[in-house]
Amino acid sequence: MTPEEKELLIEQVAGAWRPEGDDELHYHKAWHDLDAAGRARAFELARALRPLEAALDPDGLSTTARAVLAKIRK
Repeated sequence: MTPEEKELLIEQVAGAWRPEGDDELHYHKAWHDLDAAGRARAFELARALRPLEAALDPDGLSTTARAVLAKIRK
């Protein structure tokens, strides 16, 4: 895997988007393609992004919060 491919996987894992499906919790498929260091980097990136997302949102919600609320409101 090239460094560019790994960075793309990290970005995908750090984002809030998950494939639609049943009501169970699923990891992003890219999670399984990362090694432990890549997963740790994705976690740290997600931790850094969520407050920024919330600061930009009119309701103060991160993309993760919006995704969870969307599931609950279904």
